[in-house]
Amino acid sequence: MQHRSTTAALAVAALLLAAGCSSGGSGPGDSGASASPSAQGHAGGTAPSAPATGRPSPSAPPAKGSVKVVRTLTTGLKSPWGLAPLPGGDLLVSSRDTGKLLRISADGGKQTEVGSVPGVAPGGEGGLLGIAVSPSFGTDHLVYAYFTTESDNRIARMIYDDRKPRGAQLGAPDTVFKGIPKGQIHNGGRIAFGPDKMLYVGTGETGERGLAQDKKSPAGKILRMTPDGEPAHGNPEGDSVVYSYGHRNVQGLAWGPDKRLWASEFGQDTWDELNLIGPGKNYGWPEVEGRAADGGSSFVDPVAQWKTADASPSGIAYAKGSVWMAGLRGERLWRIPVGTPAAGPGGDVKPVAAPQDFLKGAYGRLRTVVATDDGTGLWLVTSNTDGRGTPGKDDDRVLLLKVT
Repeated sequence: MQHRSTTAALAVAALLLAAGCSSGGSGPGDSGASASPSAQGHAGGTAPSAPATGRPSPSAPPAKGSVKVVRTLTTGLKSPWGLAPLPGGDLLVSSRDTGKLLRISADGGKQTEVGSVPGVAPGGEGGLLGIAVSPSFGTDHLVYAYFTTESDNRIARMIYDDRKPRGAQLGAPDTVFKGIPKGQIHNGGRIAFGPDKMLYVGTGETGERGLAQDKKSPAGKILRMTPDGEPAHGNPEGDSVVYSYGHRNVQGLAWGPDKRLWASEFGQDTWDELNLIGPGKNYGWPEVEGRAADGGSSFVDPVAQWKTADASPSGIAYAKGSVWMAGLRGERLWRIPVGTPAAGPGGDVKPVAAPQDFLKGAYGRLRTVVATDDGTGLWLVTSNTDGRGTPGKDDDRVLLLKVT
């Protein structure tokens, strides 16, 4: 891999000597080794190494915020990965290793199995991954799932009619997109419907780095497609679902009220990233990792970056003027206050204040974070039963957080 400057290379060497760690590479994968859990939570305020600092704007969120765990909604989940709220408040949660989809009652945390997705072939970082509820769920009752099969990663939709009793089962899967390369590592897997009602998909390059720069491959990309799996109108190339490229392993997708798309991405040994995504933009992997030192690169720089031991980011959500990012190896929740970009994706876009971390070590590895319907809270999913964490007696769980 090419580092961006001699200065950056020296900094990287120092970090590796100090940390002796990796977020992924060709070893155990991007989930990373679990940090030692702490019995205490963390109130926040710690900035990442070499944080992206910015200029406060009139509409900027407060520089400091807080987060409080209101309650534990449910416990005892096996390898939870994706979470999607249903109309009415209940939650759907996917289990990576069992291929099952569970419904969690928002009022009491009761778990009801609604079905297994046929064809799921778990292994390494693959299995039943991200899920999304159709923006027209009230009429079409469709749930979308991203999962690994024996041959590829793919996206299928299934009818789940919540007008029936909570024991109602999923319908047969209808594959809308297939052929996303699979691997033991870097399968991506996050899916979400955007404000435009198109389906966005984060993929990984499966450890084959060159795929990230190959625009003919769906690996190492963010994809944008219609609910039927076709290239969406307005994509950079009319016959392609590729929306952005040069990604190593995209794990989080979220939009703020201004409809900007944010994405979290695993780094290799040096920098994990939060990116602001623009159509047709190249985010640099495997040529670069992290931010360019000279500012003259044709690649889009991350808006913020972290040492891999502090993050190994997974899901993200937008709430209260900030992007909230779940950390696996870092075992914490990051808050990144974001402002209005000066000139579109990349460039001098920066957080309006230093990122803060919360819940450090209190709940172990954190996989998925989703904003509540009213925008004042977050649903947070732990990930300690995925083979890399140290499960406690209540793991894994879904927590309800209040943010200010």
